[in-house]
Parts: sequence; C-alpha cells; structure tokens
Amino acid sequence: MYGFYFDRTYFLLIIAALISLGASALLKKTYSTYSRVRSHSGLTGEETARRILRSAGINDVQVVAVQGSLTDHYDPRSHKVCLSETTYGQTSLAAVSVAAHECGHAIQHAHNYAPLNIRSAIVPVANIGANLSWPIFVVGLILSMRPVLMIGILMFSLAVLFQLVTLPVEFNASSRALVMLEQTGTLSPEENKGARKVLTAAALTYVAALAGSVLQLLRMIALAGGNRRDD
Repeated sequence: MYGFYFDRTYFLLIIAALISLGASALLKKTYSTYSRVRSHSGLTGEETARRILRSAGINDVQVVAVQGSLTDHYDPRSHKVCLSETTYGQTSLAAVSVAAHECGHAIQHAHNYAPLNIRSAIVPVANIGANLSWPIFVVGLILSMRPVLMIGILMFSLAVLFQLVTLPVEFNASSRALVMLEQTGTLSPEENKGARKVLTAAALTYVAALAGSVLQLLRMIALAGGNRRDD
C-alpha cells in the first residue's frame, strides 16, 4: 500500500453531490406531481405572467417563450420574462407557479430590490471566478506556490458570494409570486399550498448549490493547508 494516496477531501465532494442529487430529485418529483394538476382558473403560464405584471403596474416587460424545460428566467437587461415550453402554454399548477416566480423577479427589478441589484453587479466577476478558480488553484498546488493558491481560493469565493446573494433574491421572488397569485385570484388558497410546495422545492436547489460550493471552498482550503505542510 506504500505510495497509495487517499485524498480525504473527496468526502466533501461526495456530500456535495448527495445534497445536489437530493434537491434535484425533490424538485423533479414535486414539479412532476403538480404539472399534472390543472389550475382552476385555466390560465396558462403566459396568461398568468401577463395578469400579474398588469396587476403590478408593470407595462415595459415582455413575456416570451424559450426552448427547454425549466429554463424559465427573467432577463433584466431586455426586460423579458422568459418562460420555457413546459410553462408558457401550460395550465398546470406547476406552470402557473413558475411563471409567477419569474414575474416576482420583474417586480423586484421594478422596485429596485437591493439584493437583485447586487447579484446583477457581481455576475461578471462571479463567472470569471467560477471558470478560472480551479485551474489557477491546481497550478498553485502543482508548483507549491501559496500566492497562486490564495488567488484561486479568492476567485472561487466570489462564485460562492454570488450564490449566497442569490438565496434572498429567489426566496423573495417566490414570496412575491404567492402574494400576487392570491391577490389576482389566479389560484385559490388551497391551490396556493401546492404552489408553495413547487416554489419551495425549486428554492432548495439554490440552497443545495450554495452548500455544494461552500463544501468545495472548504476542500480548497484543506488542500491548500496540506500543501503548506508539505513544503
């Protein structure tokens, strides 16, 4: 067994993977369940979005269809609520809930919601950190150069910061969505319980992503510490 090296930090990767798989499985199960439940209003995701935006007094945001499943998002640059094929023309409780959530982001934008502005501002540096942090870190490990290791850790920390700021943005958008669904009479109080389950399951994927990134960051710190002891 001499010369065999076991990296104990792999346990952190396994935990991160299990958390991610669990959150993803919950979302798929919950979305699948409520995608088969038709909303009593009979409104599609598109119609729901238009109703909510109109009720919120937002007239400069378009509602458009995009390809894919669960690719729904709000684009603050073009002022568009982009709904996936499984949301745009569907009348299910899941579709209505997701459409309302994206409108929640549009309302945040219109109200100048601070966490959304912060998230938008750090997107460029967060993307750079996510893409370059590990290559830089690995170079630092190979060359045993602590300054390079620290640069890699710092860059990955920016990606973790982005995910941390994302949590209040997503939870707040869901909260706004549930309020608007009730205020506009799109869903009944009983249906709102189902909508809450869909949006909570979706939000947990962001929690899982943050947890996974924090574990990755801890792994980098542990590896950097081990590299220092080997010097």
